Amino acid sequence: MIKLRKSASRGFADHGWLKTYHTFSFADYYDPNFMGFGSLRVINDDYIDAKAGFPTHGHRNMEIITYLIEGAIEHRDSLNHSQVLRAGEVQVMTAGSGIYHSESNPLNEGNTHLLQIWVQPNQLNLKPGYSQKSYLRELEYEQNLVLISSPDGRENSLKINQNMEVYASRLKATREILFSMTRTGSKKAWIQLIKGNLKLNNLNIEEGDGVSIEDENEFKISSITDSEFILFVE
Repeated sequence: MIKLRKSASRGFADHGWLKTYHTFSFADYYDPNFMGFGSLRVINDDYIDAKAGFPTHGHRNMEIITYLIEGAIEHRDSLNHSQVLRAGEVQVMTAGSGIYHSESNPLNEGNTHLLQIWVQPNQLNLKPGYSQKSYLRELEYEQNLVLISSPDGRENSLKINQNMEVYASRLKATREILFSMTRTGSKKAWIQLIKGNLKLNNLNIEEGDGVSIEDENEFKISSITDSEFILFVE
């Protein structure tokens, strides 16, 4: 079963310095039909103005993935991490028993574009943690799926405390990927298209669209134009 979540149907908020699209219910946006998908709780498509950002705030019992698309984000947290992420870099933060952090666009001009992703953990009150890696080289040259997060941290991926694999891809036009759900033993998947135009089997997917996949043995991702997307498999 494959269902399309159109970009235009997402929640939207304009805070002046932040413009954000909500795939699932978040903050003041509520849709009982889109409260999450499996352990996937939040996909926020954020555009942050230069020299602006989120002041210090706290999180608990959530795995938070930040995927940088354009620009840069400066991260500071209560574990004494101070890092700047740029396009092609990924951050995973285990909020666990409690963590405070801030995120801001350090650039003098230009928006930062990122996906902020929340995943419900498989255990509560874990020890807070932070990690980040660049996948720019793999995304630029590997015309396939790049594993960026997994429960065991294999293949240079960042460890996440949930039985979920997260892949990213920058697929050139006319390329195809056949993904076998039976190979991984997975029951469901979600594709979030960041840029470009894809086909999932015979379903056309446009920029900002999301697609849920359940009870399918396999599916084919075909790139109509140069495309960038994230695939969540659980």
